[in-house]
Amino acid sequence: MPRRSDAVESLPPVVAAALARLGSDLAVARKRRKQSLRDWATRLNVSVPTLAKMEKGDPTVSAGVYATALWLIRRHEAMAVLADPQHDLVALEGEVKTATRRGAKAHA
Repeated sequence: MPRRSDAVESLPPVVAAALARLGSDLAVARKRRKQSLRDWATRLNVSVPTLAKMEKGDPTVSAGVYATALWLIRRHEAMAVLADPQHDLVALEGEVKTATRRGAKAHA
């Protein structure tokens, strides 16, 4: 059996929890649409075991499979804003601090 990658082994708990939630939510979406595992696996072009892993939030399932599942439920547009620079508050705070320091030096 192949060794799991260090990235998967060191997954932060909050990230693992978010993937588990995403997988669970996708499973609910599939069930609400009365689609079988086999039907969705076919539409995603993956095996049933891979789909089952995705629905459990397995981080070894490719991002493309998660993205395609979001597309199946017409939620793919949400991916476009996930890392939108306009909402990167940590970077924005850093830029504000830098600008504040520059302003203070200019007035000194």
